[in-house]
Amino acid sequence: MPKLRALFATPLLLALFCLGTATLPSEPHLTPAATYLPRLVAGDGPPTAALLAHHASPAPYDTYRSTGPGIHRADRFRAGSITKTFVATVVLQLAGEGRLRLSDTVDRLLPGLIHGNGNDGRRITLRALLGHTSGLYDYTADTSAHPVSATAAVRLALAHRPTNAPGRYSYSNTNYVVLGLIVRRVTGHGYATEIRHRIITPLHLTGTSLPGARTTLPSPHGRGFTRDPADGSLRDVTVLDPRTAGAAGELISTLADLNRFYAALLGGRLLPPAQLAALLNTGATHGVYGLGIYPQRLSCGITVWGHNGHIAGSYVRTAATRDGRHTLTYRVDTDTLTGTETLESALLDTEFCGRASQAR
Repeated sequence: MPKLRALFATPLLLALFCLGTATLPSEPHLTPAATYLPRLVAGDGPPTAALLAHHASPAPYDTYRSTGPGIHRADRFRAGSITKTFVATVVLQLAGEGRLRLSDTVDRLLPGLIHGNGNDGRRITLRALLGHTSGLYDYTADTSAHPVSATAAVRLALAHRPTNAPGRYSYSNTNYVVLGLIVRRVTGHGYATEIRHRIITPLHLTGTSLPGARTTLPSPHGRGFTRDPADGSLRDVTVLDPRTAGAAGELISTLADLNRFYAALLGGRLLPPAQLAALLNTGATHGVYGLGIYPQRLSCGITVWGHNGHIAGSYVRTAATRDGRHTLTYRVDTDTLTGTETLESALLDTEFCGRASQAR
């Protein structure tokens, strides 16, 4: 898994122990990862965890499991950086329509936006923004300010020198804030409008939204918690201003909607073949990250594709086989996690490697 920066995240903590899982009597199938789910939750109350797996064959079915009553299948939750896959899909659709090119520079589309302090928009392409090889400083790493507009976030990033030279992978939320501005420049509409028109409405993602300035979650929803690093106590952060995340992480969604989105994306329903190939091309990052999506090779040789989202009060991960026919989304209602890579890898291994005959 690539090293991804959390949005509004505190230092990460995790304790492992087992809780009983809530089951749905109407579901005869047991997804393998469900047996692993309880190990994700902490022992002193919240957070809780939930998982939804979708299998398209031999007969389509879903399996849902949770670790407690504080989290439900239909809940809306903040999906954090999974927003990036939605934004990338819109940009690639625009490329497929000939309205922009991935080789376009930022300066060509937004003259003068990226300049100063060693930053140069004439050297940064849209492909570099999508794949995190622009070198732009991640504005969320500067905790001195919490910008509530895209231009303010860019200004904050440009107060710093580039993390590295363009061409080298370095995950930065600034890249997607800039892409949001580019979508507006090309289409005349904000990225949220384009996502709704191009993805949410066609796929009937009824639980997915981009809240803008709305600080509350739509119903139904649970709570989101963060843990105080000083004393370990949990603090409710369900209500927050998502404008600081913007095109890098403001999305609200559901388990089912995220599975449906990634199944459609990888199944070729949202992008023409050339743009889908570009989405999955990890050559510039030596296999770490594509264009708004990343691969993870499992112990049995299967590679799953998807993204994670990490924002105050929420962690979510979606993974899918290359053909999109087997998808898995799990979430916990906190951002305070450690050991995520080890636990997540084991969970994905358990789910996908138990069906080695599926697409690799």
